Amino acid sequence: MEIFLHQTMVKAVVGEEARLTSAEDRLSRSAIPAEVGLVIGKLSSVLDRGFVFDLIPTPSNDAGEPACSVLETRDDKKKPSKSKSQSSESSSLSIDSDWVAEHARQVSRMLLGGVKVVGIYVWASDSAFKNSTMILCQAIKAVSDAIRHLDPALDEALLIHICYSPRRWNCRTCLLNSSITSSSLRPCDFKLGRVLSSLQRFKCNYSFNFRLPIYSKGESSRQTFTEILRQELAVHEKELKSANAMIDGYLVHNDEPCNTEGEHEIELLFPFMKDIRAEATKNVTGILHFGGSIYSYAYLNVKEPVSRAVADIKADITRSLQSRLDIICDEAEQDLNPTDVGDDEEAEILTIPISKSILNSSTKACHLPLPRRVLVPWLAGTHICDYLQPFESLEVVKERCMELMSMEHSSLDTSKISEVETETSLMVAESMWDVITPASSAASCRLEGNVERTSREDGNKGMDNASYASNVPMMVAIFVLLLSVILGFMLYRKD
Repeated sequence: MEIFLHQTMVKAVVGEEARLTSAEDRLSRSAIPAEVGLVIGKLSSVLDRGFVFDLIPTPSNDAGEPACSVLETRDDKKKPSKSKSQSSESSSLSIDSDWVAEHARQVSRMLLGGVKVVGIYVWASDSAFKNSTMILCQAIKAVSDAIRHLDPALDEALLIHICYSPRRWNCRTCLLNSSITSSSLRPCDFKLGRVLSSLQRFKCNYSFNFRLPIYSKGESSRQTFTEILRQELAVHEKELKSANAMIDGYLVHNDEPCNTEGEHEIELLFPFMKDIRAEATKNVTGILHFGGSIYSYAYLNVKEPVSRAVADIKADITRSLQSRLDIICDEAEQDLNPTDVGDDEEAEILTIPISKSILNSSTKACHLPLPRRVLVPWLAGTHICDYLQPFESLEVVKERCMELMSMEHSSLDTSKISEVETETSLMVAESMWDVITPASSAASCRLEGNVERTSREDGNKGMDNASYASNVPMMVAIFVLLLSVILGFMLYRKD
């Protein structure tokens, strides 16, 4: 088997003994000549170690073909003098890299903070593996490219080979530069141990509310729904990184490990920041309102500093928002076409430039529900997640876990699935005249953590404040005039 991990170059990798031994037994009993799949775990740059939690086989493609197979480069019928062992030395692997990459992309959505797709594994003979180095490098590159938008810091991977002839495990690290070659692979120490039992748990309830101006002219008018939100998420990620954090009510100010047991709660504290987007009102035709609440979760090795847990929570928030956007856009690409759209506002937002959709519906707000995150029990008290559309049931979650995570039906109980986000987040494209307010209220358009307001309430408050401010000078002038008349009348009576 082969696995790849990321971050800085790790010196040693520890695999969860119970899960990896179970995977090896399953492969030995199956008698299949080759298999490829994903490695789930985490890499610690602080500890210079990688941790492997589980191995997830890539399912067969839509045509029912396996993602990995063995190719024989020698024609044994024409050369019967050659033995079977000699022929097997010329075998190599055929890997459907695109299909493995798509599997990695969908699995990455289901992982919580601190847990990632950290590589690929391959079950193959020693000769087939040695003859397939470039094929394996291409598969690693495809997987890293598929998940990079969910994990921009990805710079290293693990490749683990489970050899059945002779039986042994080998692990290599791979630097994810622009061109991955056989020289990018370096051997590292690998051993089995207890990994999952040493994980600490951190959670964060994060509320957000931000608005994006939609312009009628210029480059932004040609941007799609996806492009506009991706840009906002990039800004959002930078703002998250600048936030301070409290863990269990105490400000995080050092890099010491967390010594207390149980589940820990993280609260993010944002500095006051002036949002330059709020000042731009020229050519604005509408506002895209993106708000809601996220239940974020992260796992930390007991020896890692608490600052790593904070970073993983922040990354999980960004990844969760990005995953919901990907799901919506996937639905649009698969299910919507010009004959389906009609007058459906939600379809219109997804299939044409958003500035045009707002211009075409300037008197009516367009509401688009976001998928809700649910938590699914996984291994040794840990969880994975999935996202439910408003029209989906928990049975859909079970099916996806079985297909993508190779979980057994008997281990999935819908009553154990936690619906941690009770309210569906909304993305709302609203008319400029319902949302745009004078400069005094423009500051409300910036991203605000842990604060929720509706755009209409902000607009009304802004107009009320502006109206009050404009009436003050007139009231003062009237008061001065009346006072002058009274004083003049009194002086006249004295004379």
